[in-house]
Amino acid sequence: MPLCMGCLHEIDEANTVCPSCGFDNSAKQTAPFLPYGTILNNKYVVAKNLDTNGESTRYLGFDKTSGTVVVIREFLPIGLFDRGDDEEKLFVAPNDRLKYSRAMSEFQDYYETLMSLTDTSAMVTILDAFTANNTAYVIEEHDDLITFTEYVEYSGGHLEWDATRPLFMPLITLLESMHKKGIGHYAVAPSNLYVTSSGKLKLGGFSSENERKRGTILKSQLFSGCAAPEQYKDNFEIDTTTDVYGLTATLFFALTGNLPANAKDREKDARLLISTNTVKRLPPHVVSALANGLQMNRDSRIADFDELRAQLSVSSTVQAIQDEISRTASMTPIKTAQEKKSKVNPTAVGIVATIFSLMIFAAVGLWWLSINPLVGLFTGGETAATIPQETIEDWTGPVVANYIGMTYEQAAAAAATDGSVTLKISADGEYSDTVPEGSIISQEPAVGEPITTSPSVVYIVLSKGPELVEIPDVVGKSASAAAEALTERGFIVTQEAEYSDSVAEGKVIEIIDHRAGEKLQSGSEVSLKVSLGKEPDDDNNNIG
Repeated sequence: MPLCMGCLHEIDEANTVCPSCGFDNSAKQTAPFLPYGTILNNKYVVAKNLDTNGESTRYLGFDKTSGTVVVIREFLPIGLFDRGDDEEKLFVAPNDRLKYSRAMSEFQDYYETLMSLTDTSAMVTILDAFTANNTAYVIEEHDDLITFTEYVEYSGGHLEWDATRPLFMPLITLLESMHKKGIGHYAVAPSNLYVTSSGKLKLGGFSSENERKRGTILKSQLFSGCAAPEQYKDNFEIDTTTDVYGLTATLFFALTGNLPANAKDREKDARLLISTNTVKRLPPHVVSALANGLQMNRDSRIADFDELRAQLSVSSTVQAIQDEISRTASMTPIKTAQEKKSKVNPTAVGIVATIFSLMIFAAVGLWWLSINPLVGLFTGGETAATIPQETIEDWTGPVVANYIGMTYEQAAAAAATDGSVTLKISADGEYSDTVPEGSIISQEPAVGEPITTSPSVVYIVLSKGPELVEIPDVVGKSASAAAEALTERGFIVTQEAEYSDSVAEGKVIEIIDHRAGEKLQSGSEVSLKVSLGKEPDDDNNNIG
């Protein structure tokens, strides 16, 4: 029996419309995509196109040898080839051959490197690679997967840290291994992550570097909120810190339910908006790692995945804290002028910031909980989309309108027009980082609830705008005490370090760019300058 080109289930020859997915198999797959039913490498059947970027396209496919569904990726660089309807081979114009050949070679080299990795538990499995039709193909697994975005939605809109950490640590290891091999992903984003039925996180969406930055011969595909600022600059170097930004942005999404603002927008306002409740429910060292991994300036960003792993971890004993303090005492300073004067090794700069972060937040303690994030998400190997929903008899009468986001005046006018609703303002309002002051932040009954009496009362809560919190006076306090005082008030804490003749080692010299008593929005970043004690004599810093 023939296969449906939409879902690869067997269908009756007489019925072109698939009873399983509704796909019309009488239609054609138009150029530049391969015709339905094309056979590649004598074993892979090409079905419908799944998605496309500037470098390649993915098709649903069927392996005739194993009888399994696969994903077929075809090198298909937009603007560098031609293919007509019902044709399989690509044609390249003479003036584009050099660019095409170079891009295809880089595509093949990239996937060869991926296939050479030994620890691939956190990536979509690559099964095969070959050339045909004047282009290159990669065969990937087609597992029982849901997107990470769906997973977070089914988990209540965000994940707790104790559920997130075991998901992301293998991903950190994978990206670390990739960069050691000289390649990166540069598109880590919720839409390129998948969760298997066994609860493992898998990374997909691989493309060569040409596809992940502006100014190359390919039309780039960048993911808003996860693409680092340097990826928007023509032919700008991208490196490990670029993937650190993308991974941290995805982690930010997992923990808050929202992506950071687009990097181009953050050039105007670099703040990371996190609600007070979110800051309070996350361990302080995790909040600090999010801030450090999403720095707009690459020199200030977490430098590599080993450092990111360290900042996302926390020591569990007082002895570990003491060890960090002991090691910190011998570290070299950050101050550039002092480096030139005393010939201090500049590579120690990142280490100082990392060690101070660990020292400050290591006292959080043990907070691991035993949870099962997959309860209700998978049933018998099927994804959550197939779980039957409770059937509710439709209400045919009037329902409560949506007043959220309106001002009181706008909502009152809408309610007056409707005539079946009376609005009443509840309490004194609530602070909100996202809803402007004076606009409605919530309502009860909820949108769509049946109106069974007329007039029906709808209680609304008005936003008081962002909550402004006073910065406590932490100058002169120990770095750990200062960080604790600031995080308790909902601030994100970062720190720098330098020598001081007047402030004891480990004490706060000043609050950078702000002052005690100043009021900032909860979730704002507050940077501390911490003393390394007196600078060693020059004679002790020079050898010979």
